[in-house]
Amino acid sequence: MSELLVDFITSLDGYASGEGWSGFWGLEGPEYLAWLGEQPESTQLMGANTYRLMSGFAAGEVPDGQDEFRPEEEASVDELTRASKVVFSSSLEAPLTWANCTLVREDAVEAVRAMKSSGVGLLSTIGSLSLCRSLLRAGLVDRFRVVMFPVITGATGAERIYDGYPDVALEMVDHRTFDGRIQLVEYKPRVLEHPPLGVPA
Repeated sequence: MSELLVDFITSLDGYASGEGWSGFWGLEGPEYLAWLGEQPESTQLMGANTYRLMSGFAAGEVPDGQDEFRPEEEASVDELTRASKVVFSSSLEAPLTWANCTLVREDAVEAVRAMKSSGVGLLSTIGSLSLCRSLLRAGLVDRFRVVMFPVITGATGAERIYDGYPDVALEMVDHRTFDGRIQLVEYKPRVLEHPPLGVPA
């Protein structure tokens, strides 16, 4: 049976990106980059918006405000291009142009449930906030990992990650600090039907 990992990189205040900031907020270091390179192979799951963004980067589109990719960003996009990817969308048209992508049109929750039951190895999300939220609500997420970068983007932050989430109890299973400043925390999540003291009035 496959394991499902929801995997986010965030600012300290829970944003997935920020206007005027480069990838990794420009704060990645050698320890973090080495750890990224050591990650096991996984099938990457994403929605249409993440596909459009990342496939654009793979085709050479550069984020607004940058003249070119930094080497670390380029290496990350190249690695993702080589990975097996499943894209959930009813709006995209097949065949997808980005290498190693499979388009799935049916309900993502049911499709991932079937993938977990029939597959082996690791399934991992990239971006795709609404997809991750749906998979968590359905109780399909085995591990929830967040790498927090030491920046608060209260004025420029975009894509608030946890808006619309249910209440979730988190049991820590791993933690690590990279380069003396980047914090990884990994949890086993359990969706709560109500807060510990009962349903709020």
